[in-house]
Amino acid sequence: QVQLVESGGGLVQPGGSLRLSCVASGRILRVDAMGWYRQAPGKPRELVATISSGGSTNYANSVKGRFTVSRDNAKNTVTLQMNSLNPEDTAVYYCNADVEYYSGTFKVFGGSWGQGTQVTVSS
Repeated sequence: QVQLVESGGGLVQPGGSLRLSCVASGRILRVDAMGWYRQAPGKPRELVATISSGGSTNYANSVKGRFTVSRDNAKNTVTLQMNSLNPEDTAVYYCNADVEYYSGTFKVFGGSWGQGTQVTVSS
């Protein structure tokens, strides 16, 4: 079993900043890609940013230049620094990671999701 726990969401005014963090825990052997997705009310979940174990990043066009994703491989954490937030960024943000881990005596590789953290941008 792998657990992903997000933190750092909240209410912020337009133009403000927030920093989201996510830590993966469990009987982890290795973590490949990590990233952030978001889902606004009535809309499908969408990619925000991903980062490979080697540090290569990928961003949605809507957040390029405003958001920065980073990770600490030693701590199995991924962080999303969000600047210049606008109301269109309001959503539940989910952490995602591709993880190899032990399930009993078996090695398992698969994607895991956190429970999500609410980000609201409003004046």
